[in-house]
Amino acid sequence: MRVVLLMALFGDLTIVTLPTRAPLAAQQQPREVIVEAPTLDRPLIFDSATRGSGGNKIAGPKFRVVPLRGFNYPYALAFLPDGSILVTERGGRLRIVRNGKLDSEPIAGVPEVLNTRQRGMNDLALHPRFAENHWIYFTYYKPVAGTINARATLARARYDGGHALEDVRDIFSTDAGVSGPSAAKMAFGHDGKIYLAIGIPIPRSPNDTVSATVTDAQDPNSYYGKVLRLNDDGSAPADNPFSGRPGYRPELYALGIRNAMGLYFHPETGELWETENGPQGGDEINIIKAGKNYGWPVISYGRAYSGEVSGGTGPVLEQPVAPGMEQPWLFWSPSISAAAITFYTGNRFPAWKGNIFVGGLVGTQLHRIVLNKDGLPIRRQALLVELNQRIREVQQGPDGLLYLLTDEEAGALLRLEPVENAQ
Repeated sequence: MRVVLLMALFGDLTIVTLPTRAPLAAQQQPREVIVEAPTLDRPLIFDSATRGSGGNKIAGPKFRVVPLRGFNYPYALAFLPDGSILVTERGGRLRIVRNGKLDSEPIAGVPEVLNTRQRGMNDLALHPRFAENHWIYFTYYKPVAGTINARATLARARYDGGHALEDVRDIFSTDAGVSGPSAAKMAFGHDGKIYLAIGIPIPRSPNDTVSATVTDAQDPNSYYGKVLRLNDDGSAPADNPFSGRPGYRPELYALGIRNAMGLYFHPETGELWETENGPQGGDEINIIKAGKNYGWPVISYGRAYSGEVSGGTGPVLEQPVAPGMEQPWLFWSPSISAAAITFYTGNRFPAWKGNIFVGGLVGTQLHRIVLNKDGLPIRRQALLVELNQRIREVQQGPDGLLYLLTDEEAGALLRLEPVENAQ
């Protein structure tokens, strides 16, 4: 006797047959059933309706995922005024999408990057007055000659729409290199300043005595494990919270950051929201405020990769609280490896208006957070898990649609659009 499971995936019927009874020896060696994820070679339709804890149905819109393939580990995107989209690739390439098609020729002028362990070419942003000055900004990890280290670097260039950057120059770079994983995320604030987060998640190798390490996150004389605040030329503003204080870097804005994977300014409040990868558990959303300490590596709701509550790759303290250190606005345990974050403010998905969307890397999902009228989280939903794709970037486009990047060797730009008149 057999049980037949029928799974409809986007119109294709997948049939998986399992035995209902088996000899004892077979039961002791359970069979693995694999259902392949749908390929991103055509538009796919999803239903975001779900059910509550009591089994009640929670309505949600149907939406279409329209993929554009041809990228290699895409990392960040920026929308140009003419509707084109710039996309960074971790290996050190800058690509452009025009009229919905990926230009096969990369944009020249990107400096050499060290492409390993989350380092490489990272984030991308347009100057608030891009229409006037044509400045774009990008972060990358600059190789340190003769080593496996790289320095987190912010560069500025002029882009006039062709296949090359002009006037490329580094405007900020850390003095120390880093040998382990590190991300460099940035966002322009409403004050016109650049906010730059530089990660330092795990201890350096015992054989490495020169690169930055995890304790730098609490060292005010280090740039790692911090959010920095910079002028648009890379210099330090005079009104930064630690400006003029002995032993503190003048660029520092906040400290105790593990590895920020998303920075986003709330479109209404102007607050700086940050997503941060924890160790084993403890991914966070923080609201970053001037001069505050966000705890790493002293406290965390995660634990060491070995499973220990503290020590090693985990936090110093067993308890996740300490005087003078901020608590996260929200955290995940287990981790989803939270990536980019955005608030949806458009009109194309009315049911999603005011929701937070966060990419999930290890979690391979688009994570949706529903807020109440007071702006507090009341429900979470994992979308797109069927794709089994690492979602690195999440942004709302000028057209009110959501755009994602999949952090894969055969990566893609995904456009989420409503399915009109769907029942």
